[in-house]
Amino acid sequence: MAAVVVRETASVQPETHYAQSSGAAIAYQVVGEGETDLVFVPDFGSNLVYAWQSPYWREFYEDLSRRFRLILFDKRGTGISDRHGEFATLETRMEDLRAVLDAAGSTEAIVLGANDGCALALLYAATYPERTRALALFHPSTAPDSSDEIDAELRKMREGWGTQDYMDELLQFAGPTLYARGEQDRIWFANWERVSLSPAFAYALNRAHFETDLRPVMPAVRAPTLVLYRHGSPTEDHALDVAVRIEGARAVRVSGSDYGFIFLSPEIGDELERFVAGEIPAAVPDSVLATLLFTDIVGSTKRAAELGDRSWRELLAQHHALVRRELARFRGDEKDTAGDGFFATFDGPARAIRCAQAVVASAGGIGLELRAGVHTGECELHDGKLAGIAVSVGARVAALAGAGEVLVTSTVRDLVSGSGIDFEERGERELKGVPGTWNVYAAR
Repeated sequence: MAAVVVRETASVQPETHYAQSSGAAIAYQVVGEGETDLVFVPDFGSNLVYAWQSPYWREFYEDLSRRFRLILFDKRGTGISDRHGEFATLETRMEDLRAVLDAAGSTEAIVLGANDGCALALLYAATYPERTRALALFHPSTAPDSSDEIDAELRKMREGWGTQDYMDELLQFAGPTLYARGEQDRIWFANWERVSLSPAFAYALNRAHFETDLRPVMPAVRAPTLVLYRHGSPTEDHALDVAVRIEGARAVRVSGSDYGFIFLSPEIGDELERFVAGEIPAAVPDSVLATLLFTDIVGSTKRAAELGDRSWRELLAQHHALVRRELARFRGDEKDTAGDGFFATFDGPARAIRCAQAVVASAGGIGLELRAGVHTGECELHDGKLAGIAVSVGARVAALAGAGEVLVTSTVRDLVSGSGIDFEERGERELKGVPGTWNVYAAR
């Protein structure tokens, strides 16, 4: 293995802190004293210690910290953050980001995502509009890719990760500008990836990236959005497509033509500062991205007639108690209870599915059969209540489910890539009162 290249600089590395999130310690740093917070969501991997030993990342961070109060972090499973446990889903990583911002004392921030980090930044901005000052995306992607070529490349990555030959090949694609500068930069890049990601996490993170489709989420973004792209990059078309899908987004071309390494465009800080200075988001968001869970009892009318009013009320009380117990366990927010049905929201779809499965299983213990539906979509806010077509979709999907089933939409399935949840395709369905057809899946 080649020796680690360390280039000394005069600046002092900032202090590293840890935010606790769902049993994991997430490393973060706060740099600068600007009036506006900016959190940087890094590319596939990062390492808060090694980054400051590179003039590339150091100069980029220092430039941003002169303009903003900069918050940096290593995603779960990368860098110096905890790596234990299973691969973290996009939903879990969004929770980690919120935990970091809470620990840093940030209530509102510009969220800057680079490449793979754009998915996390975008999902956070749509889910927490009240905490997002603005959204900036450097080369985001759109449609998922599950082709045979991608599968072959991922297998090759799993086998070759960390070797100089494979890292050279990866650098030629992601950063040909660095590759052309010579051996020192090639060795630096290889070591950067080695200290950022293990082979298993590199494989899992890239697979999740290729399988995730955030196009249904993009219209839910209400924060002022800046899409940064390089002309001639392999993903230029993807970035421009994202800018079209997010209402009011502004696409700005920056210098260079590489796919990766945001620091290769030195004007990024200027563009961010200029954009934020001219954009003021609404003080109170009128919509929010949410995951909706609907449950109800199958055959409730017949069962009530069999038991009689008093016994049915007692059984219904047990049902309500177990549903609320599972909602509390999975951090769901009860929105409405009508008769034998529940409507709840979650800030992530994987937790909603697992809650639904737990509710269905628990109900069997008291002799009830439940069904559930889960959908993620943009909801309108009216006096603190959720409304809009997404609510209708969730309710209609639940109505399609049979006894003991948890049905989800394709949006939900795409957002939980890497969660370990399997799905069985149920085909395209028409939903009463909802335009078009919807692909529905059963969570197993």
